[in-house]
Amino acid sequence: MNTDSDFEIFMVATPGLESVLCAEAQARGFTNPTPVKGGVTVSGGWPDVWRANLEMRGATRILARVASFRAFHLAQLDKRARRVPWAEFLRADVPVRVEVSCKGSRIYHAGAAAQRIQRAIAEELGAPIIREAPEVGEPGVSIKARIDDDLCTISVDSSGESLHKRNHKEAVNKAPMRETLAALFLRHCGYDGSEPLVDPMCGSGTFPIEAAEIAAGLKPGRSRSFAFEQLAGFDPAAWQSLRSSGTVTPPTVRFYGSDRDAGAITMSRANAERAGVSAWTEFRQHSVSDLVAPEGPPGLVIVNPPYGARLGTDRKALVPLYHALGQTLKNGFTGWRAAVITNEPSLAQATELPFGDGGVSVSNGGLRVTLHLTGALG
Repeated sequence: MNTDSDFEIFMVATPGLESVLCAEAQARGFTNPTPVKGGVTVSGGWPDVWRANLEMRGATRILARVASFRAFHLAQLDKRARRVPWAEFLRADVPVRVEVSCKGSRIYHAGAAAQRIQRAIAEELGAPIIREAPEVGEPGVSIKARIDDDLCTISVDSSGESLHKRNHKEAVNKAPMRETLAALFLRHCGYDGSEPLVDPMCGSGTFPIEAAEIAAGLKPGRSRSFAFEQLAGFDPAAWQSLRSSGTVTPPTVRFYGSDRDAGAITMSRANAERAGVSAWTEFRQHSVSDLVAPEGPPGLVIVNPPYGARLGTDRKALVPLYHALGQTLKNGFTGWRAAVITNEPSLAQATELPFGDGGVSVSNGGLRVTLHLTGALG
């Protein structure tokens, strides 16, 4: 693996939040971050790929784009795939999976295209282990080829499992918020860890834990492994040095979660303990109507309440809950900003909170949801 030459790195984003992920990439010092459909491109080498997996809170996965060429038919794909220096980054003893997607191209048979790329890899590496589909728990590396308008882009999936899987959240509640999406929502709200955070329907504790990690400077990928560790030329010593770099700064504010469900509070505390942030988080069991603002400066209230299609609850039955949430925040959280996530505009309206125009909308678990945000409450 050549760690010196630069190539394009693609950071996969939740669609609709590409600009937010781009802002994070820029803040973390990546070269030439550019928002594109579905993610953000940056320039760099393999150490930048490692760092992106380790440090990017909002990215879903990191793809290293190792080759790009025009291919108008399968024979041309076959010939040009053989020119890719597969041995620079693949190992013959690590299973390889090839996934191909075709869009608007003369090559339209993804299965036939995958066979050509598999053959090119096999001929260069000498009988590598080719997998049609991953086996449960099996190590391996995925090669993703996208043929779009006759342009074939070949990428190595450097992440493996989705980056929201940080090995801290063993226990989850119904319809949990993924850590990567939570991180992007927090950044969209202007949250940087310098102010307290309250989540009055915390579920498994994602928002308070994420906020505490941001405030402490904890790297999101610190507790897990990645697919790039199975690539040829991987340098374990350099990787360990990168993982151990930086310092953890104890936050000066605290992060609060509450829920009426005792099981949710138990889960949240256990997840915070695994993440190493239990000293800075507080989780309590009570209803929304019993919520009071913590002492100290105002900050951000962010909540992902139940909504009908998400938990099988009738929408009209949820109106009193949203109304109670809005009244509690308006009456007791002067100076705080409030963010509410829901798929129903009428439920957001039921809070009677002074949300700004628009709001950012994304797909979450197959549902279109919108983050509604207020300014400082009066």
